[in-house]
Amino acid sequence: MSLHEECGIFGVYAPRNINAAALTYYGLYALQHRGQESAGIVVNNDGVFSSYKDLGLVSDVFTNDTLKNLPMGTMAVGHCRYGTTGETNRANVQPLEVNHQKGKLALAHNGNLSNTDILRDELELKGAIFHTTIDTETIVYLITQERLKTDSIEEAVSRAVGRLEGAFSLCLMSSAKMIAVRDPQGMRPVCYGMTSDGVYVVASESCALTAVGAKFIRDLKPGEILAFTEDGVTSRLEHCNKKQRSSCIFEYIYFARPDSEIDGISIHASRLKAGRILYESFPVDADVVIGVPDSGLDAALGYSQASGIPYGIGLIKNKYIGRTFIAPGQENRMDKVRIKLAPIIDTVKNKRVILIDDSIVRGTTSQRIVNLLRQAGTKEIHLFVTAPPFKHPCYYGTDIDSVEHLIACNHSIDEIKTLVGADSLGYFPMERLSELCDGLGYCSACFSGSYPTAIPRNTRKDRFERPLSEKKKA
Repeated sequence: MSLHEECGIFGVYAPRNINAAALTYYGLYALQHRGQESAGIVVNNDGVFSSYKDLGLVSDVFTNDTLKNLPMGTMAVGHCRYGTTGETNRANVQPLEVNHQKGKLALAHNGNLSNTDILRDELELKGAIFHTTIDTETIVYLITQERLKTDSIEEAVSRAVGRLEGAFSLCLMSSAKMIAVRDPQGMRPVCYGMTSDGVYVVASESCALTAVGAKFIRDLKPGEILAFTEDGVTSRLEHCNKKQRSSCIFEYIYFARPDSEIDGISIHASRLKAGRILYESFPVDADVVIGVPDSGLDAALGYSQASGIPYGIGLIKNKYIGRTFIAPGQENRMDKVRIKLAPIIDTVKNKRVILIDDSIVRGTTSQRIVNLLRQAGTKEIHLFVTAPPFKHPCYYGTDIDSVEHLIACNHSIDEIKTLVGADSLGYFPMERLSELCDGLGYCSACFSGSYPTAIPRNTRKDRFERPLSEKKKA
């Protein structure tokens, strides 16, 4: 099993009508690694919203015809989704849109709230009718509720942010403004930049800015609210420095693209450092160091540089198949691994191999990769991973929600080594995680069990879509 992704958000604010949909498409394409279930774009043309959303990859959802049918506009908001709360259906595809007495709103969200069920119960008791099963709709309702009582969308967003707990990076637009938000603990990344012709863009990662030719300006501060209007960019900081910084450490280990920078830290450099630390922790005599594509490659290079053992390309990835988590069911998942990766026999045959991967969740994928290498004639396989053992659920957007499915909760390291078939196994040391993010405050609850927020009252991922028979028993 591979880890499920975050979502990707992208926004455009231009001083004049442009092809905002096309710009957003390219931004989402660069963020495809963060979500492969669905994609959507909403364009604002003089206060009139036009949108297209569907299930599938960005390139499948947005054909030439669908993009041509979206009008020119001064603003656009886009989203590519992997859902950790709410099933995969068209109703849950973002950005979400609402019309209300004071105008329109379109919102894209990356992350997961930890107090959704409390807020949703409160809203429903006041008459709110939910059309989706995702926590993003709760955010939309709160902002709309506050907008009806305030003079500006910025103030409405600020009031809503004060009630949210958990991980949320937001990009939203009203009829006249675009707003970007980062949660007060900085769990999820979001940054902004500007193109050479004066168009502002907001994105989950800086790699998306590069993809559309925008110059990176900066990351949003934890708790910051940025408003893009015809008067320029204004910042609200009333939610900053109110909570301890808890950036998701897995952005550096796995989620983000290597060519991105988050909070001034190069993801590529962070993963090189992870490889060097693995060598310091587990020095092994071997013939070649290889990485599991894609997020294990940088760390493998780092291990090679530190050890002096040659770096090699030992596994080739089929670029035209989705990540293994897309396939439902364990049997299908194994089939996906089989056709997704293939060994480079010349690199690994009769060799002592150091294999670097980003994580072990269930252990099934690691077992399959080790078997592939054995079948290719590998003499020894020393498996080292750039994350500590997963032992606790995540409530902030990473799909680690079932302790019984985490191999490290049920087996010792020696037992896991035997189960996956490796000659040796080493996990990244917990005490050195801070080095991956240069000492910035981070969340490692999935490893340590120390959560930066209260644990949700109801932790079921399907809590808003349970069958009637189960609800009657509850």
